[in-house]
Amino acid sequence: MSTDYLPILIQTLIAGGFAAVTLLISVLLGKSASGSPVKDSAYECGMLPIGETQPRFSVKFYLVAMLFVIFDIEVVFMYPWAVTFQELVVQNTMAFWSMLSFVSILFVAYLYALKKGALQWSD
Repeated sequence: MSTDYLPILIQTLIAGGFAAVTLLISVLLGKSASGSPVKDSAYECGMLPIGETQPRFSVKFYLVAMLFVIFDIEVVFMYPWAVTFQELVVQNTMAFWSMLSFVSILFVAYLYALKKGALQWSD
């Protein structure tokens, strides 16, 4: 049993040793320079780092993004089904009814999102 874990132990030791040696070489050979307030300040693409770091996004942006992901996944699931539709329906009609139920559930979710105003940009 302990011989089963020997390769894992060896790999862990090699990875840890490599990290330690790399850090040690970096400290020994690296250039140590004294810091200054200008050098230690944040660099923001030539802009002075004054004010808020990022503008605030509206919650509606995130709602639309989540809805896009949900309905995009629907298309990802429907594409292979549509490509093999002919063979699926010939074999059994359950494939058609299962996809119809999938689409109807997502249609209800879409109607719910419309009713709640998730897709309305104006307040």
